[in-house]
Amino acid sequence: MQNNTANTEIKEKNTLLGELKIIFSSSRAFWLVNMVNFVDGIAYFGILTLLTLFLGSSVAMGDQMTGISVSAFTGLVTFFMFGGGFVTDKYGVRNALTISLVLLFAGRLVLTCSGLPHAAGADWPGYLMTWSGLFLIALGSGVLQPALYAGAKEYTNPKVSAIAFSFIYAIMNLGIVCESFISPFIRTAEPFIGRVHGLGWGIMGVFIMCTAMTGFVMLLHLTLFNKKTEAACRVDIAAPQALTWRQRFAQMPFKDVRFMWFIFILIPVRTLFAHQFLTMPDYIFRVFPAEVAAKFEWIHGINPFIIVIGVPLIAMFTRKISVMKVILTGTAISAATTFLLINNNPPLAVLLAYVTIFSIGEAVWASRFFEYVADLAPAGQVGAYMGLANIPWFLAKFTTGLYSGSMLAHFVPKEGLKNPAGMWTVYALIALLTPIGLLLTRKWIEAGAKKPQQN
Repeated sequence: MQNNTANTEIKEKNTLLGELKIIFSSSRAFWLVNMVNFVDGIAYFGILTLLTLFLGSSVAMGDQMTGISVSAFTGLVTFFMFGGGFVTDKYGVRNALTISLVLLFAGRLVLTCSGLPHAAGADWPGYLMTWSGLFLIALGSGVLQPALYAGAKEYTNPKVSAIAFSFIYAIMNLGIVCESFISPFIRTAEPFIGRVHGLGWGIMGVFIMCTAMTGFVMLLHLTLFNKKTEAACRVDIAAPQALTWRQRFAQMPFKDVRFMWFIFILIPVRTLFAHQFLTMPDYIFRVFPAEVAAKFEWIHGINPFIIVIGVPLIAMFTRKISVMKVILTGTAISAATTFLLINNNPPLAVLLAYVTIFSIGEAVWASRFFEYVADLAPAGQVGAYMGLANIPWFLAKFTTGLYSGSMLAHFVPKEGLKNPAGMWTVYALIALLTPIGLLLTRKWIEAGAKKPQQN
């Protein structure tokens, strides 16, 4: 009788429902990690979504300097993830979260103040204040992201690691959904729902909200997530080796040509993700009617809404399919969808279709990629491996901003003849290099890649 009961429990754990039960009964520490994850999703993307507009209006930067500044910021976020991974491995998830939240609060406060009338202006002192705030935010975010994914591995049952990683990604996007819904209400005085009008506080109002929320979650984290909670919730996994930072760096898979090709071939399609913040805001404000621009965040919010629902579901249903097939399919969807925007006078329906299908492509491949990298990492080096996997993302963000402002100024200027179709044609062709490259080298990559650990 006991054997039958045990067999039933094992079968249940191997079902989607069983795995969901394990996730929702996860440790307190896992959900405290996701508390920070959720609120930072609101704050980080609340600022990033409007950053190009903020720099152009409140700080008086031109298109080229705005593009370079936003690109440098997003690139630094990813660059700092590499060092942030070592911070997480050395000091632990809880302490890494504390460090990141302090940096994020300070950075968002400085950035917000740089847009005040006495600080803003088309001069270098105003720019330096802005860049200082962005630097602190980038440093804090670089520590935060590896800590979140390391927390997913450290505080959950290894049998459900695929779903745990998808939850980290989905909950972050749930924060973006909330931000996308609230932001227009704070920013504009336009009708919100029915007869309810927005507050009309402008972009500064949104930035103040994001800064205040960061301070609030920092206090909650310091209050609720203590040493006792962390010790009680840590999953019994293989103890990491006592290695120096130099030894950890030496163990990274830099010499694994297949693995390095695998993460770097994603750069072309990742430029499309960078364009969602570097190009899309000004594209919508300059090409579409004012009533569409007034609810820009709602259009942007379609992406995280789909991610919230799609990533966990797709991760569940594709958990037995090879990572390569999943990533190849997802990147092909995202790249091909960009051809929808090759239209100089696109209707709103086309824009909505693009955002929707592009987001589905992202949902297909994104979380499985991080799961794959985490499975490759030795015990105690998840953060460092996550940082390494994000270096190509840094390159995509940084290089995209070097030309995005010039492309906007040429194809979609503030005044004069506009040719957005030409701009999106170039971007679509660049993105296609990823699925084509993966397709041509798929067997070679799979032949040499380390098989993910079986739990």
